[in-house]
Amino acid sequence: MAEPARTSKAVRNHKNVTPIQPEKPSHLQANAQSEVSRIQDQLRRSLEGDAWHGPAVLELLNEVPVDLAPAKPLDQAHSIWEIAVHITAWQNAVVRRLHGEALRLVQKEDWPEVTDFGERAWQGALQALEQSYDQLDQSIGKLSDADLNHAVPGEKHNVYFMLHGIIQHNLYHAGQIALLKKSSR
Repeated sequence: MAEPARTSKAVRNHKNVTPIQPEKPSHLQANAQSEVSRIQDQLRRSLEGDAWHGPAVLELLNEVPVDLAPAKPLDQAHSIWEIAVHITAWQNAVVRRLHGEALRLVQKEDWPEVTDFGERAWQGALQALEQSYDQLDQSIGKLSDADLNHAVPGEKHNVYFMLHGIIQHNLYHAGQIALLKKSSR
């Protein structure tokens, strides 16, 4: 006997099942956002906050004192500082790719070496990360939804895939930063 057709998805919780109402197609929504705007929103959430998963990258980093930033509480793990400059490197790489550059980061670009561990250098690293975020957000804001389907120079994926990838990259490293903070105290 065939299973009955399902008419709606449901979210299970401990007490009951609540049906999820299907979203109206975007052409029926009065205030439909563009896909580019939604991507910018997700980028903002990954860096500034208001993400459903927990603290965002900048929320986590703004609470890190200079003495904790270079610490390596876990063997074979990068420090918080190294992760911060790595995030910056990749956001800058995505900006360059959006501007048409076919780019592959070499190891020293992918994970830039941290050699100055002073307060001024730490604040500079945080400022560089914020600047890379601002540049990325501005570059994304210049795109149309149609641009998202364009191939990334030198890659086998499109701009849409790359932009979602950088957001996922930020969130992945936010989790690492959170764990390193807990492991260091």
